[in-house]
Amino acid sequence: MLGIGWWARGRVHDAEDFLVAGRRLPLILAAPTLLATWFGAGTLLTATDEVRAGGLRMAALEPLGAGLCLILAGLLLAPKLWRMKLLTLGDFFARRFGPRAERWSAALMVPSYFGWIAAQYVALAGMLEISFGLPLAWGLVIVAVVGVAYTLLGGMWSVTATDALQLALVIVGLFVLAWVVLDALGGGPFAGLARLWRELPADKRVLVPREDAAAFVGWLGVLAVGALGNLPGQELGQRMFAARSERTAVWACHLSGLGYLSVGLLPLVIGLSADSLAPGTAERSTLTSLAQLFLSPTMAVVFTLVLMSAVLSTIDSALLSPASVLAQNLIWPSFGARLEARGWTALTVNRVCVLLVGGGALATAFWGASAYELLEEAYALGLVSLLVPLLLGLHGEAGDQRAALAAMGVGTGLWLLHLLVGAEAFAGGLWPAAWIPLPIGLSCAAFALAAYLIAARTFAPREGSSRSLRE
Repeated sequence: MLGIGWWARGRVHDAEDFLVAGRRLPLILAAPTLLATWFGAGTLLTATDEVRAGGLRMAALEPLGAGLCLILAGLLLAPKLWRMKLLTLGDFFARRFGPRAERWSAALMVPSYFGWIAAQYVALAGMLEISFGLPLAWGLVIVAVVGVAYTLLGGMWSVTATDALQLALVIVGLFVLAWVVLDALGGGPFAGLARLWRELPADKRVLVPREDAAAFVGWLGVLAVGALGNLPGQELGQRMFAARSERTAVWACHLSGLGYLSVGLLPLVIGLSADSLAPGTAERSTLTSLAQLFLSPTMAVVFTLVLMSAVLSTIDSALLSPASVLAQNLIWPSFGARLEARGWTALTVNRVCVLLVGGGALATAFWGASAYELLEEAYALGLVSLLVPLLLGLHGEAGDQRAALAAMGVGTGLWLLHLLVGAEAFAGGLWPAAWIPLPIGLSCAAFALAAYLIAARTFAPREGSSRSLRE
């Protein structure tokens, strides 16, 4: 991967090459890089372990939520965002609402990635610990250094060049392991699948909980975090911006979403099989543990390395996304003139920001939260703070900078209050018949929507003075 990154380095001449690959990605590269970006620790490792422990309902965040998000992005975002010729999602907020909205959106977007990147660090370091006996702390440092190194070399070109190969390898590896595991269960893949379903405890067969309304609403909230919270994400927008045409951007989203939902079933089946085949194995890094038990030593090592490369593929994309927002929408607008006077270019600033983001995510990983918790909180911040101004600003003309800032402030403020006081939900009791608590993410997004609409109506501009995407 480092060799590919070094090769890609020769294709990077300016910030546009580094961030969006010169806007030249064909569908054959755009779709795989979208799928590979998200098909990392979230589905391969974290969701597998969670489904093993809690059953199919734990698939709400990954892969169901994330797969639906890609399809929704093709419907709601890709056509208009591609036509705007942006470098970052922060550029949208600058053009639609103004510079203060740009800075605040960037300030909210960048920290939301620390949890996502840290989840990849934690999951991959856990694999190194189980497979090679490497202490977790050292594994975190090594993963961070390698991920940062080849992201620095080629930017989006190095990311794209490695994604297609890594994705193909991991899909083949998952099919092989799933076949072997199901064969061990029932003497063949279909017989094994039938036995797995028969012996699976009834509570683990439930995809959508129906035991009571509160459980269903809680599950729906997690699904919404995955499906909607990822929409205002730079890693998603960046690949739309890099596509060579509007049609390519749309189809890349749809194909990667369908692929995510399809291929994402394999780790779930493997995870559900673990307790039947190897009940004594650790509940962390289930895929790696089963590979060591059911594959030959050589194949187990190859499979582990393939998994690691897939997670690294997500890491490099996750590093590049917030770094580009930090550089393009916070540092360069504020200090660009002084940095240019000292000989710095926008490309240099972007590379420095990759280092900063990598270090911040490493600190978050050492914080000690589980990979699943880190993922859920990372996805939730986008849902509560940026989703409303993104969708309403993109598809409507009502609302100016004050409306966007009101939505960001209210949604984020309530979410932070939830984190500080430990409340699991706001607006409990809005459904008095069942006293059902609304999920925190949806509750905060609903309040953000109300704040946007109230501000848009209160500060409605005079005719001819509004800022819109038509300008």
